[in-house]
Amino acid sequence: MSPEERFWTKVVKGPEPRDHWLWSAAVADDGYGRYTLNANRRTVAVRPHRYAFHLATGRPMAGLGMLMHECDVPICVRATTGPDTHVVEGTTRANMLDRRRKGRDANGTGFAWRGLAREHFTARSRALRNEVRAHGWTRPERIAALIAGTDPDAPTLF
Repeated sequence: MSPEERFWTKVVKGPEPRDHWLWSAAVADDGYGRYTLNANRRTVAVRPHRYAFHLATGRPMAGLGMLMHECDVPICVRATTGPDTHVVEGTTRANMLDRRRKGRDANGTGFAWRGLAREHFTARSRALRNEVRAHGWTRPERIAALIAGTDPDAPTLF
């Protein structure tokens, strides 16, 4: 199996046109995915969203600059060349402006993924990964809750 074929076996695509494509394999301790490539007799770990961007654009991995998740879901790998992409090229400045605009800068309180301790950030990514690994997109309400940063098992008030 080629590295590309192996990569896509680890991605769970949502059924709707703009849904996330979620990484269902290894998640590092920072909440982002990990994918290993074997090249030149070496094993190299890469970010799955970067590899997906490479596959979509054909650009060499070594030549990619900063990439940003427009969807703010660290394990999303939906990188395409069209308007439905969730991963885009950026700069440090663009990333900082995006963080501020979305309220996830150091003082932001409205964004569920940011402002969390590293272990909570990782736990959320892994919970989302575990959900799609076990159930695919058959329980979209649970996926939405995990992406929103809420506990899908918490009882409702009403």
